[in-house]
Amino acid sequence: MEESQPRIAFEQTPEGRSVRVQGRWTAESLSSIAHWESAQADLAALPADWQTWHWDLRALQRFDHTGAQLLWNSWHRQWPDTLQASPAQRAMLERVAKFSSKLPPRRISRATDHFLHLGAWVMGREEHVLGAVRLIGQLLLDVVQLVRHPRQAPWRDISGHIYRIGATALPITALLGFLIGVVLAYLMSQQLRQFGADAFIVNILGISLIRELGPVLAAILIAGRSGSAITAQIGVMRVTEELDAMQVMGIPKGFRLVMPRALAMTVVMPLLAVWTTLAALLGGMLAADMVMGLTPAYFVTALAKAVLVSNLWLAVAKSAVFGLMIALIGCHYGLRVLPNTQSLGEGTTTSVVTSITMVVLVDALFAVVFKDVGI
Repeated sequence: MEESQPRIAFEQTPEGRSVRVQGRWTAESLSSIAHWESAQADLAALPADWQTWHWDLRALQRFDHTGAQLLWNSWHRQWPDTLQASPAQRAMLERVAKFSSKLPPRRISRATDHFLHLGAWVMGREEHVLGAVRLIGQLLLDVVQLVRHPRQAPWRDISGHIYRIGATALPITALLGFLIGVVLAYLMSQQLRQFGADAFIVNILGISLIRELGPVLAAILIAGRSGSAITAQIGVMRVTEELDAMQVMGIPKGFRLVMPRALAMTVVMPLLAVWTTLAALLGGMLAADMVMGLTPAYFVTALAKAVLVSNLWLAVAKSAVFGLMIALIGCHYGLRVLPNTQSLGEGTTTSVVTSITMVVLVDALFAVVFKDVGI
């Protein structure tokens, strides 16, 4: 055993039972895992009547406030009946005893504690709800101003966002839609062929892609691609103090930042949903031709008879709601970013997760409310 290792020796002396504290009880020595575990084991082995034993600290090689705090805690913040120590050691222990606060009692988890935690979580969400209500209300006022004074509208910003959100997303949405159509057609053909119902693949693909998968896939892609970009753009403006500069100059953030993105996303999302759906139908049509022998001419003819136009209108309306919601969520979290990079990253991540979750929830709501439309 090292001479400097903090340790405790129990001895029987003529004066009675004694505890000799030896080694180096310092922050440097106790920072070693082996020394710390050894000291903890010795302290845990103290007898129940430790307070009546004679404590001798004079054999200590070195002693600082860290070691004094460890001893004071092991004494349960009480002085032993007999303590032999040098004046410096006693002064150090007295300082630790003077400035050590009383440890709070350990609370036992109860059902009421869980209920209070739930209440605190709900109250924390209240700020987000109020912020969303203010954002929507300001957007409505900005749209009214746009209608009354169209010459003052930021048309260049709106057109730029339409290009960046819509035109640049055409390749990736088409690729994903095409692949999804191929996969669905291939998997469905394996099952329908067992029952001789090959022709019904048109009905299944048409309803599922036009009504549900097309709009939802496009919305999820745009939420991850453009929703995060909206949050990051506005968040960077917060970090670089551009938002503060706009406020000082009297430029309304809602009219110049939120409204152009919301309008552009609302216009673009239905078009991207239709584009994604067409790419998916093309992939399904080609897969059905190769696997099941259904010609493209038959596929197009049967699709017009199997899927009502109301499904397309429902998908377009649903996509517009998706686009507006993604833009508002992105702007909401972007405006809440604090002027540091960590908050920017957290806000962007939360924005994407919230947007995708809300897309799924709103899609489920549309499916329940319009369950009798187009079926």
